[in-house]
Amino acid sequence: MLIFLIFFLFIIFLLSRGHVYDKSELEYGVTFSAKQAAAFGLDPKVVYNAMLDDLGVKRLRLSAYWDGVEAVPGEYNWDETDWELKQAGRAGAEVIFAVGGRLPRWPECHFPDWAENLTRDKREEKILEYIKKTVLRYIGEEQISAWQVENEPFLSHFGDCPEFSAKFLDKEIALVKSLDDRPIVITDSGELSVWIPAARRADIFGTTMYRDTYSKTLGRYITYPIGPGFFRFKKNLARIFAHPKKWIVIELQAEPWGPVPIPELSEADKSRTMNLEKFKKILEFSRQAGFKEFYLWGVEWWYWERERGHPEMWNEARKLFNL
Repeated sequence: MLIFLIFFLFIIFLLSRGHVYDKSELEYGVTFSAKQAAAFGLDPKVVYNAMLDDLGVKRLRLSAYWDGVEAVPGEYNWDETDWELKQAGRAGAEVIFAVGGRLPRWPECHFPDWAENLTRDKREEKILEYIKKTVLRYIGEEQISAWQVENEPFLSHFGDCPEFSAKFLDKEIALVKSLDDRPIVITDSGELSVWIPAARRADIFGTTMYRDTYSKTLGRYITYPIGPGFFRFKKNLARIFAHPKKWIVIELQAEPWGPVPIPELSEADKSRTMNLEKFKKILEFSRQAGFKEFYLWGVEWWYWERERGHPEMWNEARKLFNL
């Protein structure tokens, strides 16, 4: 029994090893959501341009929300995504462009109202149509470096979404690959998923990374009892079964997480999961986890706080994009 335990611990030790990059080697971007900016009562275009011109962001993850692109069946409105990509090109920023029914930000699945009562087969047919039209529209945009298909598709219990289908996900991936040869990004939860099914489908695998959150199940704030070695272990284990060309942190926590929307949280409750000190700590934590490329989650909140006279997060983030 003792020999087995020693062997087991030795294997854990080996799988927890990995290269840790120097701070000068790290690359940072952000996820931007016009929906989230509007939820703060902000003008999304003002926030977006400030992000590009003041912060100096050169790496972006953007989303073509289905309910925004096709609010009326068969009628497509590209105004928002056209503008975002044009501005990204102006600023020399590269973009991971996300398509699918499940995309970043609550409620996770951004279905147009008219699609809610469709049968599963019909809804999936319509999603494929919207994806095809989106990819074909933007296939000539050189600032798009990769296509993300769906968001955390294997975290099916989180969000207001229908039952997950790996078979349909594979259809979506095959469709995008048939239209363009840029890499496919597949994402997964850092703390709550095993990575392997997502990583096996990915050219670029993207994990989330959180430290302090609010658990609705437990009804309280929690800190995940894990260290950076947990992520190195998961990556090394997943590499046995999957071989993406790149492993990135697609969603690095940099905003509060509470039981209600951020504007409704007290200052004390916001600080329980994110503040300037916690931001600095998670940046170092994520570096020690052995990744090189990170997309921060919360730029809309930083700007909202700056407008309220609290520019600390915005100013600290600026340093990352001007290394």
